[in-house]
This record gives sequence, C-alpha cells and structure tokens, in this order.
Amino acid sequence: MPSRPPLPLSSVAGGEGQGKGALSLPGDLAEQVTRALREDIGSGDLTAALIPADRTAHATIVTREAAILCGRSWVNEVFRQLDAAIRVDWQVQDGDRVQPGQLLCTLAGAARPMLTGERSALNFLQTLSGTASAARSFVDAIAGTHCRILDTRKTLPGLRTAQKYATCHGGAQNHRMGLHDAILIKENHIAAAGSIAAAIAQARATTQATVEVEVENLDELRQALAADPDMIMLDEFALTDLEAAVRLNRDHGARAKLEASGNITLENIHAIAATGVNYISVGSITKHVRAVDLSMRFQ
Repeated sequence: MPSRPPLPLSSVAGGEGQGKGALSLPGDLAEQVTRALREDIGSGDLTAALIPADRTAHATIVTREAAILCGRSWVNEVFRQLDAAIRVDWQVQDGDRVQPGQLLCTLAGAARPMLTGERSALNFLQTLSGTASAARSFVDAIAGTHCRILDTRKTLPGLRTAQKYATCHGGAQNHRMGLHDAILIKENHIAAAGSIAAAIAQARATTQATVEVEVENLDELRQALAADPDMIMLDEFALTDLEAAVRLNRDHGARAKLEASGNITLENIHAIAATGVNYISVGSITKHVRAVDLSMRFQ
C-alpha cells in the first residue's frame, strides 16, 4: 500500500498544557493591513489633521475582559505602515490568557498616525483575540479526551489566514486552508461522480493531496471505508452512530481519521469527543466570532 500524504492539519501553536510553539505569520498579513487602512482612511484622516503635526503621544491598550490574546503582529503592521517610528512595546504574547484591566502594550510616537491607526489596530486585535478565545473554549471543553478541535473554511472574507493563525493560538488545529490544498468530497460531488467509491477513486487518480469524504449515515460510512480515504467527515451523526462509526473504522484497521461535524456546541462537544472520533470541526469558532472588548487610551 503506498504511503499516505500528511493530513493538512497544523501543529498546535498555543494551548495550555500543550506548549507554545512557533507559528509562521500569514504571508498576506501586510496586504490585510493595507486593505484595512485603505478602507478606513480613504483620501485622508480629516479628524487627525486637527492635531498639530509635531505633537507626540503615549498610549496603552488594555483589555476589559478575560481572553486569549492574538493579533500583535497586525497591530505592529498597522503602525509600521503609518509611521515606522511609532514604538509598540508588548507586555504579553499571542496565545496568552489575559484578564480584565490587564495592560497589553504601550505605544509612543507621533500623535496623528497613532490616532489614525487606532481603529484598524483594535479591529484586528479584537477580532483575532475573539477567534483565539472561542477556539480555546472548545479546546478546554474536550480536555481529557484524545480528540482535537479543527477550524473550517467558514471564515470572515479576506481574513482566512489571520483567523486560522488565531485558532492555532487558541489551541485548535487548522483543517484545509482552502480548496487548493486538500480534497473534501461532499454530497454534490458524490452525486456528480456517481458514487462515493467513484469520487474517491477519481480523487486518488488526480492528486496526492489528502482525500476526505463526507458521509451522512452508517451505510455511507461503510462505502467510504471500503474506498479507503484518508479522512471521513461524519455529518450530524447521533452519539450512538458516532460510537458505531468508531467501531466500524477500528474493524477496518482505523486507517481513516474520523471527523465529527455539524451542530457542535460547548454543551455537547465533550460527549462527542468521548465517542472516540479523532477530530471535531467547529465552524462557529471563526464564523460567529465576537470581538474582545479592548481599549486604547491616549496620554
């Protein structure tokens, strides 16, 4: 049997009890910041122009609630693009737990560009910290199991790489980045191909990428196992069916990794993880993200 390609899952970059490893920053980080500044500043910051050009300022960013911090590099890039002389001194690292009232960083430099960049910097830091915090809540909820949390492609448009960076700092793992780096065969693909087996065979014939197939019941799972994919997504399976799926996969040598998906909540996720599935994908981590309450205060 030929060796399988590695699964397109990142190593965990954050997570208490798991250790913090280095995680590469997204290659399009500067582009994301440029777009954000362009849409906010437009032809110029009319309000900041009221401040004398030679005025300097100091500022602090603090959190008003408990969270997992993420987004330092986006804040740095905002002020680098506006005025590289602005100094940002961080007191915390991406992936750290922060508490209400905690100082996150101090800033010093020209007042105008600091005021101009305030909203964009906070938008990135609040959104990515919210994403990391949501990921950590699901990771914490399955503590004690061997299951891992996956993010999905249900991300904010234009912030795919940023949010996937944040989920890792929350202790989750990345699923595929997009349509280009792994195959996920779903219902419509199966219908077009003619069968689960035909879809998987075609995938194997055209790429060395990881092949995953989505199934909706145990009969489809048996068909998928016979076709030997790398991963199988169990869509909205009841707990008893998840347990049966784990047994069936074990009977096949547990060659496929099992991923539970659909209607995952903090209330039911531990029970799902306890069935023995390898992964649980949670779209709400990135799709329903709530910004963390942060404040930038000028002195």
